[in-house]
Amino acid sequence: MGRRLRSSPRPGKPATWRREPASPQQKDWHARRSPVNTDAPWPDLYEAEQRVLGIQTKLHQWATDDPGRCFDDLYNLVCDPAFMVVAWERVRRNRGARSAGVDGVKPGSIVFGKERFLTELRDDLKAQRFQPMPVRERLIPKPGTTKRRRLGIPTARDRTIQAALLLVLEPIFEVDFQPCSYGFRPGRRAQDAIEEIRFFGARSYEWVLEGDIK
Repeated sequence: MGRRLRSSPRPGKPATWRREPASPQQKDWHARRSPVNTDAPWPDLYEAEQRVLGIQTKLHQWATDDPGRCFDDLYNLVCDPAFMVVAWERVRRNRGARSAGVDGVKPGSIVFGKERFLTELRDDLKAQRFQPMPVRERLIPKPGTTKRRRLGIPTARDRTIQAALLLVLEPIFEVDFQPCSYGFRPGRRAQDAIEEIRFFGARSYEWVLEGDIK
């Protein structure tokens, strides 16, 4: 489900969400004192996480308060050092960090060169030179069957940008999703969907429709 297209005459930067509501203290948003997209030094992880959470909370609040709002400066947030640091940390800690994309670079192997990696990636983003690369394809077995499914492995650079985009977009689009939607959403898992099926199954529901989107 996509967010409806609309525009808003109000100026300002996109903001935040989820684990805690927006508070008056967060209204000042550190970006006003430290502009987004500056060449400030890379923050440490704790500082980056606090900044990202503050901005996410405001983004979520703005999307909730104004369903017709147009967020027009999201690209700068993707380039923001704090978002890139948190995105990179998610990629590095993911169990897929031991797998390389078509460039042969494993995210888990980038330890001491992290700042150089992020600086070059951010420079490409700001100059609009960034181009995603093809994914490396692998066939992995499907549990409980002899069939295999295709798995696409992006490069470390692409995974970092995808994670940064998720940090920016998720708090906005979460406002539009229905309560009955469970797939790939924060704080939700397959067990929650199964529990809801059991709930409805115990209340005279007789039909189940199974589908797959390609």
